[in-house]
Amino acid sequence: MSKHGTFFWSELNTGDIEKAKAFFGATIGWTFATMPNGDPNYWIAFNNGIPQAGIVPLSMFSPPGAPPHWFSYLAVDDVDKRLEALIAAGGVILRPPFDVPDVGRIAIIQDPTGAPMGWMTPVER
Repeated sequence: MSKHGTFFWSELNTGDIEKAKAFFGATIGWTFATMPNGDPNYWIAFNNGIPQAGIVPLSMFSPPGAPPHWFSYLAVDDVDKRLEALIAAGGVILRPPFDVPDVGRIAIIQDPTGAPMGWMTPVER
């Protein structure tokens, strides 16, 4: 069960997926597979068979000119409900909630300082 308010997932947005996979495979021991739906643009990094992070092309979600970076997702108990509090507290919804099958419900937000992140209500396993 995912704990509300804890970091749940991270994605590496990079222009060189193969180089990133080689690096994290050699230094951390991660193994990799594409999403179960076969999307060649989304790689899952595994540590001892447990999903740890995603790796995506920099151009998939990032604006032109953005440098490679890690993007974090916070687990929340009810993403739709929490967005009401986000707006009231001065945050911005960058991408309204959407569902990812077998993953969860996700919204991309920006806090009042301007920092973006994802909030998600993960599918419980």
